[in-house]
Amino acid sequence: MLTLDFPGSRRLVDALDAAVGEREETAITEALRTTLCRLMRAKDVALPDCCFERASDHYARRELYRSEDLDYSGIAMTRGPGQGTPIHDHAGMWCVEGVWAGTLEITPYELVEQRDGKYRFEPRGTMNAGPGSAGSLIPPHEYHTILNPSDEAIAVSLHIYRGAMTSCAVFRPNGDGWYARDQRQLSLDRTH
Repeated sequence: MLTLDFPGSRRLVDALDAAVGEREETAITEALRTTLCRLMRAKDVALPDCCFERASDHYARRELYRSEDLDYSGIAMTRGPGQGTPIHDHAGMWCVEGVWAGTLEITPYELVEQRDGKYRFEPRGTMNAGPGSAGSLIPPHEYHTILNPSDEAIAVSLHIYRGAMTSCAVFRPNGDGWYARDQRQLSLDRTH
């Protein structure tokens, strides 16, 4: 179901459908990364204007496409200057994230210990991703933070999820190197 119609939307959906048609998670995410990078760099797709409008108090999530047949969704996310996420998971779903505009600072984390309802993570390096780049997360390697490090510019990314990601776990630091887990419901912002 195409939620929004935009220049190149059919080309994007056809390419995503072909990539998700692979059988194995690693092959799917590799095909999606290649596809997103190609489409973003060739400028074959122009995301709708609403994707470049930030929300003042949170990063915006706008659904562009959902495939009931192949069970995946495409969500554009807009982060204003300094907006980011706490450590979070992807509810056990694979995901491919492509940077459309701006720069994102991405830090993957490894869950190294869990006990008594508390979690301990170790960062696995931080990378700055710019326009035309894409990466993937496959559980159990799905924990990360995303931040728009800019003081002025917005950052826009396109996330392709296995299914509809309507909730995820977020992790709050306890101050002692451990984190508490909360479940967060995820909403979508208006697309006009």
